[in-house]
Amino acid sequence: MALLSPPGAGRRPAPRRPGHRPRWTGLGFVSPFLIVFALVFLAPIAYSVYLSLYRDQLIGGNHFVGLDNYRQAFTDHEFWSGLGRVGLFLVIQVPVMLGLALLAALALDSGRLYGRNFFRVSIFLPYAVPAVVATLMWGFMYGNRFGLVASLNEHLHTSIPDPLGPHWVTAAIGNIVTWEFTGYNMLIFYAALRVIPEALYEAAEIDGAGQWRVITAIKLPAIRGALVIATVFSVIGTFQLFNEPSILKALAPNAISTYFTPNLYTYSLSFAGQQHNYAATVAIVMGLVTMAVAYTVQVRGMRKGV
Repeated sequence: MALLSPPGAGRRPAPRRPGHRPRWTGLGFVSPFLIVFALVFLAPIAYSVYLSLYRDQLIGGNHFVGLDNYRQAFTDHEFWSGLGRVGLFLVIQVPVMLGLALLAALALDSGRLYGRNFFRVSIFLPYAVPAVVATLMWGFMYGNRFGLVASLNEHLHTSIPDPLGPHWVTAAIGNIVTWEFTGYNMLIFYAALRVIPEALYEAAEIDGAGQWRVITAIKLPAIRGALVIATVFSVIGTFQLFNEPSILKALAPNAISTYFTPNLYTYSLSFAGQQHNYAATVAIVMGLVTMAVAYTVQVRGMRKGV
């Protein structure tokens, strides 16, 4: 007896009709995100570009000036002074911070640190402190007339250099940022270390590799992606430096100028100088610089053999 095939078996799917349109169900699901993204990200950028092409003049109001604001930015000594300062900050502070975070992560992952959970929380805890509170706290300790430095000078009869003086204020801000974000980067590195397969460690133990060899041949290559991500985040954060110098400016007016960093310069131009068009220009230039440096770091870090 022949087996009966179910109805419709062996039939080809009906061809799509010429006028048939794909359903927009998927776009409907992502439309809330697209709307919010356009309103809070694309629209401000477009408006900033629009502002940067105009100049508010005393006579005649707002006039289209094309790229004149950008030409002014590239010859602005105050802008380049702030950019050079954050560039120096990037070259020195970021490697120190990431190095400390990596050492802490390796120490926690080694399993030889007594009280590992306590140290993990303790190192990460400063990141939970708001930047404003952290800066005020360190600013009080830096004070040479009322804070910790003043107390040490009084009781120990010493003359500790003023951390908020013109020569030391950049290092003082770097110390605050390092204290704040070392724990955050440590957590990134530690999470990457915890997912390394145990088989690699077992193979290294069979080959007789020491701890240093395990770190250089297994751990560091395995967390390369995490190192690149943390570096990119640190680069972006450095170019966005604003909270710390803005708050410390009241304590160190002679050391921190209105153009101490590009972000502080943009804020001063917009709110104190009422130069909204030029402030938008500086912000766009800084955005492009940040994007270029971060992209270069990412490409360079992920390149094989580097």
